[in-house]
Amino acid sequence: MSEKKKNIAVLGSTGSIGTQALEVIRENPDYFCAEVLVANSNSTLLIEQALEFTPNAVVIADESKYKEVKAALEPKDIKVFAGTKAIEQIVEMDTIDIVLAGIVGYAGLASTMNAIKHGKQIALANKETLVVAGELVTGLARQYGVNIYPVDSEHSAIFQCLAGEWDNKIEKIYLTASGGPFRGKKREELLTITKAQALKHPNWSMGAKITVDSASLMNKGLEVIEAKWLFHLQPSQIDVIVHPQSIVHSIVQFEDGSMKAQMGLPDMKLPIQYALAYPNRIKNTFPRFDFINYPNLSFEKPDLDTFTNLKLAFDSMHKGGNMPCILNAANEIAVQAFLEDKIGFLQMSDVVGSTMEKMTFIKSPDYNQYVECDQEARRIARMQFNS
Repeated sequence: MSEKKKNIAVLGSTGSIGTQALEVIRENPDYFCAEVLVANSNSTLLIEQALEFTPNAVVIADESKYKEVKAALEPKDIKVFAGTKAIEQIVEMDTIDIVLAGIVGYAGLASTMNAIKHGKQIALANKETLVVAGELVTGLARQYGVNIYPVDSEHSAIFQCLAGEWDNKIEKIYLTASGGPFRGKKREELLTITKAQALKHPNWSMGAKITVDSASLMNKGLEVIEAKWLFHLQPSQIDVIVHPQSIVHSIVQFEDGSMKAQMGLPDMKLPIQYALAYPNRIKNTFPRFDFINYPNLSFEKPDLDTFTNLKLAFDSMHKGGNMPCILNAANEIAVQAFLEDKIGFLQMSDVVGSTMEKMTFIKSPDYNQYVECDQEARRIARMQFNS
C-alpha cells in the first residue's frame, strides 16, 4: 500500500463508538494507527486498549485514576496525561491526522474545536458539538480548511449519497429513525416506562445516554440540527421518517425529484470506517444485507404528539441562536435524572420544554455565551426535579 497510514486520535476510546473504532483500526493495520486514546474514567479498559495498540499517548479525564494508568503503561513508554484540559491539548499533537470525536455530550465540544484550530481532520461522532455551537464550529472548519466527516449512520448516509453530487442542489433530505422500542405507543402507555425498557434498542447497540435519546426520539432531533450544519441546509429541507427495519439509513432528494438512499445492515463500524478512510472504501468482512431476508421495508410519519422531544428539537432549530444549546443541556440533565430514577420517561420532555421557555434567547452567541448558556440551562433543568 503506497498511502501512508493515518494516525487516529480516538476521543472516548472506552465508549461504544470508541471501542468499535478500535475494532476498525485493529482489522486494518495497514491503513490506520491508534496514535492517541482518551477515556473518561474507565481506567481498566483504557489500560487494556493501550497495551494492545501502544499509542503515543493516552489521557484519562478522571485525575484520580492517573497514577494507576501511569504505572500500568510505564513499561511500554506510553505518555500518560490526566484531566479535561489535557484532552483539549492532546489533539494539538503534530503526529495526529484525524481526530475521532466520540466523547458523548457537551463535554466533547472544547476538544473538537481545538482540534479544528490545529488543522486536524474530524471524524464526528459527537452530534452535540454541532447541536450546541454549529455556527461556530462550521465557521472554524471553513477558516482552518478542515473537513468534518460524519460518523452518525444517518449523516454518513447523506454524505455517501452526496459523493459526486456536490454541485447539485438538494431539495430535501430524509433522516430515517427506527422509532425506538416504544414506536406505536401512546402517551398514557409511556407513563410507566422503566429505565430497563428504555435501554433496550431494537436494532442498534449504543451507550446508555444515546439509547435513551433514541427511545425518546431526542436523538433524531439532535441529528436534525446536526444535519442542518453539516450539509448547509435550511430547516425546511430536513424531514424525518420512521423506518423500523433500520436498513435505509437516510435519503437525499435532489431538485429534479430523483432520490438516493444509502442502505445496509445496522452496524456502526461501517460509517466509522468510511469516515476514517475517506475518500477510499476499504474491503471488510462485515455481514452483508440480503433483500430476501427483508421482503418488506416500511416507512411512517413520526408521532410528534407522543414524542414531543422531536418537535422541541425542530422548534429549537427553527429559532436558532442559543436555543439548540439550551435544548441539549436540558436534555443531558433530564436523561441523567431518568437514568437515576428521579423522573419518569415523559417528564424528560417536560424538563426540556420548560427550560427552553425560561431561558433568555441570544440570536448570535459567542463561545463564552454558549458556555454560560449551557451552565444556566442545566441549573434551570435541575431545579425542576430537585426542588
